Amino acid sequence: MFVAAHHGPQFFCGQAPPIDGPLGQRGTYAKQVRHRGVQLIFSMTFALSCTMFELIIFEILGLLHTSSRYVHWKLNLYVMLLFIVLLVPFYISYFAVSHVPLLSSKRLPAACTVWGSFMLLFWKIGDPFPILSPRHGVLSIEQLISRVGVVGVTLMALLSGFGAVNCPYTYMAYFLRIVTDADVFALERRLLQTLDMIVSKKKRLAMMEREQGGKEAKAGGLWSMLRSVASPTHTTEGCGALREEVSALEELSRQLFVEVVDLHASKERVAYSRTLQGRYFNYLGYFFSGYCIWKIFIATVNIVFDRVGKTDPVTRGLEITAGYLGLSFDVKFWSQHVSFILVGIIVITSIRGLLITLTKFFYAISSTKSSNVIVLVLAQIMGMYFVSCVLLLRMSLPLAYRGIITEVLGDLHFSFYHRWFDVIFLLSALSSMGFLYLARKHAP
Repeated sequence: MFVAAHHGPQFFCGQAPPIDGPLGQRGTYAKQVRHRGVQLIFSMTFALSCTMFELIIFEILGLLHTSSRYVHWKLNLYVMLLFIVLLVPFYISYFAVSHVPLLSSKRLPAACTVWGSFMLLFWKIGDPFPILSPRHGVLSIEQLISRVGVVGVTLMALLSGFGAVNCPYTYMAYFLRIVTDADVFALERRLLQTLDMIVSKKKRLAMMEREQGGKEAKAGGLWSMLRSVASPTHTTEGCGALREEVSALEELSRQLFVEVVDLHASKERVAYSRTLQGRYFNYLGYFFSGYCIWKIFIATVNIVFDRVGKTDPVTRGLEITAGYLGLSFDVKFWSQHVSFILVGIIVITSIRGLLITLTKFFYAISSTKSSNVIVLVLAQIMGMYFVSCVLLLRMSLPLAYRGIITEVLGDLHFSFYHRWFDVIFLLSALSSMGFLYLARKHAP
């Protein structure tokens, strides 16, 4: 998993992870993105996203002059909005219509039409939400950031809600499926018996077809052909029934093979859970279970009472700790260092987690024709995700470090985005719980 985050955009730009075997090599080569423009757009979007997080760390550490940081913030944000609102959607439209035979001769007009439809939909997204002050003009930067924030915060909340539920479900030994060697042996024997039946029935079918072909060759004549059509022989009916039986057995063998693979994976997970690293992840799963319950509770309280925190979590936590333990220390000094560590952890985990998710998604659905479009869509998602991450991360910073970020992002209703995140997170977490419960209940 770390390798995916370490290599970054190279995974999509011609540097795919190696897959053993000639078939794996051909499949990997087919899924590589060899268009230089697509490679450059994805790399630039990734670089701009990382630069925004660097600027947040610079705010905390006080690196560079205030005016210099402000200029870099403005430049970075304007270029990012240019990419995710104008350039990337247009390229997606262009490559999408290129694969439509009827539109291949008129790519540019068709791409402009699709891009215009996207812009209309993108603009209409912000109408139902109270995301910015009415005094802003139509061409203000707040109009773009506010709409990008709605899409990005929704995506973040969906991923966070699913991850908060799926992480303990994946790591905790309590949810592991206990598999014995006898279970694996019994299912493998059933699979081998099914394959033997398929082979024997296919041999029988081949012999019957050969006998039928020999009889027809001997009989010959127009009258024999008409008689065979009017009244099919028992041999013809038997061949049809055998083909249906073979088809049903082949479908059964595919299902059994998937179950055998699943049993082996479950057995390996059980063996891994007994190792030192497996026990560590088991305890980590219990921690995330508590976090998930606490986060769902807090999100529900925030939604019901329309509550938004005024103090950042770091400062608030240090004040509570100092009051509870009776300690006397400089809260402002330590909040700077703790915020730096917290932001660093959030940055690393966010980039790593998103890259791993995008990599799995790319290799699951990409092909030689769709790889360019898929990578551009992932670049669009990544840009919106990280802009929204900065928008929400602002609340986690002490007031002293929010000034430039607030000024650059504009006069937005920041409290709306936090409430919207809580709503989508709660729906995503509850839906994920229901889905995993049903999947576990109906598992063989």
